[in-house]
Amino acid sequence: MRRPTLLGAFGVVVLLGAGCGIPAVSDVRVDGKGGAATGAGVVNGGVSEPPTRTASGSVNEAFVRNFLSAAAGEPDRAYERVKAFIAPEHKHRLQEKKGSEVALNVVRLREAVYTLNSDSTTTVKITVQQIGVLRANGTLAPPVATDTEYEFGLRSAALNGGANDERAGLYVLDPPNVLLLSDVALRQYYQTESIYFWSSDRSRLVPDQRYRPQALPDERRVNEVVKWLVGGPSDWLRPGVVGLPDRTELINNATGGNGRWEVNLDMSGDDQNGIDQLIKQIAWSLGDLPGKLELKIRNNALPVQDLNERRESYELYPNAVVPQRFGVYEGAIHPLDFGTELSGAVPLVPEANRNIVSADLALAGEQRVLAAMVVTSSGGSRRRLAVGTGTAPVSVDSRSPAEYSSMSRPVWLRAVDTRPGRGLVVADGQLYRFDEAAKMYPVPLNLPSDVTAVAAALDGQRVALIVGGRLYVAAVNSDGGGVSIGPPRELSTSLTNLTAVDWGREDQLVVAGSAGQPAIYEISVDGALETPLRTDLGAKVNHLTAYPTNRSVRTPSGAYMYEANGVAYRSSPFERIEPASVRGIPPVPSGVRPSNPSAPFFLY
Repeated sequence: MRRPTLLGAFGVVVLLGAGCGIPAVSDVRVDGKGGAATGAGVVNGGVSEPPTRTASGSVNEAFVRNFLSAAAGEPDRAYERVKAFIAPEHKHRLQEKKGSEVALNVVRLREAVYTLNSDSTTTVKITVQQIGVLRANGTLAPPVATDTEYEFGLRSAALNGGANDERAGLYVLDPPNVLLLSDVALRQYYQTESIYFWSSDRSRLVPDQRYRPQALPDERRVNEVVKWLVGGPSDWLRPGVVGLPDRTELINNATGGNGRWEVNLDMSGDDQNGIDQLIKQIAWSLGDLPGKLELKIRNNALPVQDLNERRESYELYPNAVVPQRFGVYEGAIHPLDFGTELSGAVPLVPEANRNIVSADLALAGEQRVLAAMVVTSSGGSRRRLAVGTGTAPVSVDSRSPAEYSSMSRPVWLRAVDTRPGRGLVVADGQLYRFDEAAKMYPVPLNLPSDVTAVAAALDGQRVALIVGGRLYVAAVNSDGGGVSIGPPRELSTSLTNLTAVDWGREDQLVVAGSAGQPAIYEISVDGALETPLRTDLGAKVNHLTAYPTNRSVRTPSGAYMYEANGVAYRSSPFERIEPASVRGIPPVPSGVRPSNPSAPFFLY
């Protein structure tokens, strides 16, 4: 908590008081970002429901944190929970909405200022960053409100003007006419879920992030997930996936218990292949939920399915393998050897492994390797894209016709079949797609600033972008064999001046930027949940790569590598990547300063 000097506080209040009716004798306190809510309900050993109005007593700071948590939970009771915090004479100021219109404005609390007034009330002014709108269907849509400040009052709930009974707690006066939810409460009272939709070409399942209230009973989880699937994908993901057939509806509620779940749908197009895909979609969307699924189409029962067996019969990421680490040393790719990880040979012919700045090598099945490298030309001042595919060791026979002054690390869009490889790269501020012949085609984004980085999710259907120092996500549409990018969605983050990004998990990005100083954060795919990974970098990150934790390969999360100020590092454990870790290089003569390894990446 940060407090101004007494002279500074009185100076501000006196100046405002002269024109705004604020008493000169006031007590102003400034509170930093709020922590966890106080006194929440506990179910099954974990926090599930936000605290009640009286849980914080008469402590202003705790009461405000709890007020910003009150809306958490099942949407149909959100207004009831929030109005319990509002003074009876002010409840009418919060206008209620019903059903699917219930939405919570998720905000990141920056600062809270408390001013004690002469009538014993307190004026609270909170400064926030708008993150998004949490809808009743569990999606976090882009923010609609633009407010950066909210102001309301607090008064004691003690009755009849008697002595202040702290057990009576506080009430909110003049509340904002909107349901507010802090990012802390979102993390604490909701469970993040991935539901899945088929890609636009129906070749694979693509995750879509949702939030499920932790207070929701387990027996209703199946019903919520099926309702989400019937409702369709998130808006930003929609261009890259297909929903259930039009006019699909849930007949009654999904029911069940004791490991058996019944789902009854009114759905057209119930051919056997479509039904099989739907069962896979439901099984994976229920996460690790065990048991039997009894699916009915218009009351006609289908064979009962074992959820675990259906998940085991269809891999989300069939080509994912344990990753190997590589890096660039003096213009050539070399394995990085840390002694405890699998490290293989460079899958390139020697004559192709030269003049390299950065690279993305990907495995497409057991035998096929996709290689894309940024190489130097014209005396080292210009950049070209070099591409080669085939069985290892791969020759690189294709180079982009044009040269560029700058070029990002290329990325492959991973597929589950044997179609020709396709990738993305940024050159001179423009996003391009490329093919196995190194031909580059501009990808329009309709954004006002230059693109500086691109990263592709393991599913190959979602990308993250840095444009003008800001973070975006977009869906990839690969129907018909081409590649197009849907409208990008900007994410609200605490980081500024972003420089690098990659996918760390299905629903999480690893992002480099500034948090007052250079830092690396893990950020959810909707921008709501942030976790600082490193805040003491000391220099701007110009290269970042991560291995996306997934359900096919059980590896520890948080594996990433980066380069800053010409020095490369790895995480888990955090350490500098020294020349001694680079395999296949001759010993450095005594007295000669060795080169630094650069542009590290994972092969998988």
